[in-house]
Amino acid sequence: MMLSFINIIFIGFLSFFQAEQPAFKGGTEALNNFITSKTIYPSFSKNNCIQGTIYVSFQLNKNGEVFGAKVNKGLGIDLDLEALRLIRLTNNKWIVPANHNENSRLIIPVNFTLKNYGCDSRTGDEINKSIALYQARAALEKAVTNYYRNKEKGNISNKNEAEILQLKAELGFDDTFIAKKLKEAKKMLKQGDKAGACESLNFIKYIGSDAANALIAENCK
Repeated sequence: MMLSFINIIFIGFLSFFQAEQPAFKGGTEALNNFITSKTIYPSFSKNNCIQGTIYVSFQLNKNGEVFGAKVNKGLGIDLDLEALRLIRLTNNKWIVPANHNENSRLIIPVNFTLKNYGCDSRTGDEINKSIALYQARAALEKAVTNYYRNKEKGNISNKNEAEILQLKAELGFDDTFIAKKLKEAKKMLKQGDKAGACESLNFIKYIGSDAANALIAENCK
């Protein structure tokens, strides 16, 4: 697996007379190393040989804190979410000039590339089908998580649970899947990414598992 990025792009309301621009502490190489070291290549994209460049835009306040991060151009799959997570992790790691305009936006194109994964033979058509599969799967996952969220609130009866259990089986939400998600969440916690970890932990909870409950209670208040 290899991940890299290209030059930061500055857009928006930068003053014509602004000579300085925000810079990552340590420079471009440090930013590259930071992103590479923090990347958790998403499992769906890795398993389906999906690679590409995700453009994430964000703003910085005077303290170098990241806000307003969003995917400007992505693939509509889990690579988008990981690129967004990585940019949010750069919070407080920026040097911001005194005359920086917080309305301006920065864009970082994050390039995800798989090497030595046997992906060279994958055709564009096969990759497009995988992306469509991911998006269809996301809709089914939402049906499962909505069911358990509503169940927690006491808004549904148990009569539909058989259908949800069947859907979970089709999606592969088994012990192996949950263990993998837990491992990813724990890695995020070690990186100091509680927001990303809690998102994964709550996903586990709302597919009907209690495996993440202890970590949720400890980290996701």
